[in-house]
Amino acid sequence: MKRRDFFRLSAIASALVLSSTRSLALTTQPQNNRKVSSVVFPQKKPLITYSDRPPLLETPRSGFTTAITPNNEFFVRWHSPKIPIPRYLSMFSLDVDGEVNTPLVLSLDKLKNEFEAVEVTAVLQCGGNSRSAFKPQTSGIQWGSGAMGCAVFKGVRLKDILAKAGVKEGASWLGLRGDDTPILPSAPSYARELELHEISDDVIVAYEMNAEELPYLNGYPLRLIIPGMYSDSWVKMLSKITVLKEYKKMFYMDTAYRIPANECECETADKLAPKTQPITSMNVKSYIGYPTSHTKIDAQSNVLLKGIAFDNGSGIKEVLISLDKGISWERAELEKELSVYAFRAFSYAFKPMSKGKLTLMAKAVNRRGEEQPFSKDIEWNHGGYKYNGIDSVTITVG
Repeated sequence: MKRRDFFRLSAIASALVLSSTRSLALTTQPQNNRKVSSVVFPQKKPLITYSDRPPLLETPRSGFTTAITPNNEFFVRWHSPKIPIPRYLSMFSLDVDGEVNTPLVLSLDKLKNEFEAVEVTAVLQCGGNSRSAFKPQTSGIQWGSGAMGCAVFKGVRLKDILAKAGVKEGASWLGLRGDDTPILPSAPSYARELELHEISDDVIVAYEMNAEELPYLNGYPLRLIIPGMYSDSWVKMLSKITVLKEYKKMFYMDTAYRIPANECECETADKLAPKTQPITSMNVKSYIGYPTSHTKIDAQSNVLLKGIAFDNGSGIKEVLISLDKGISWERAELEKELSVYAFRAFSYAFKPMSKGKLTLMAKAVNRRGEEQPFSKDIEWNHGGYKYNGIDSVTITVG
């Protein structure tokens, strides 16, 4: 083959690849049929396991029929395979330094005895939850939809800790570091930053989860709780808070956990967005916990569909159910709202009349009028973040 022919054919092939990449970009239902592992981790039931080092565990669909997720069913996401051993509490401290009048070294006893205890019920969700829906496949863990959970967190207001330290005039940012540390010194430690104006009374440093001490794999002994935001900001094993005058560049703010900074938060695989921004606020979402895709039901039997819905704190207005693939919708019954940041459990009674396959769909609408789109209408982004497509389960009626 002549050199000029080689380059001409190579150019044509490249053009075809890019064209194919565009045409193949689509969004489907996430892969929610993975099997639960036989391996059991400390303080957990058997969960869907992606990795044991670092622990990456997902709650199966059946775990989403109630508003509160039990601790032993709660998903786990670590970044580093070097997991700190459980601390002796006598050696633990939360250090507060930087632009403060009084640097603090706070033991767990001090946090429990010298500050007002408060509770917040909120959803913890990985920004990449449901990432397996995106095609072409993006980087990162190919989660189904179980990288989320809802719990009652108890702890101390972050505002109260900062008030005790005394924030100096001119400070505007917080640096937050946990003990999710890398093996290699050259790799970035897990740390995030928050602007001081983002800290509401609901942002707490938690030491309990569902009336128990924080599970080891979910951040023991302290975890930052930021209701309404994705979990990448909920720093685990929180050990240091540094008050800053200015933003400080770091990997987990400037490179990881970012989404296109445009109206659709989308891009194509062959033309990535020139500007990105950190993922922060969650969008409206619902999920069917029962039935699952493996469920077989007798025709003309009474069935109670159950699931959960949530958003970033506006609250859920309604959940709609379709039994005809989205042609028509009926309202589900909503259970009591535990918190605007919590799962809102819902149920829907129906009686399948005909034998065969039956597709069940759930769509949540929040109080701002925002509703879930169909999966096919969600556009692609390279991180596979913020998927919130209408959930779908196909059962067998016999």
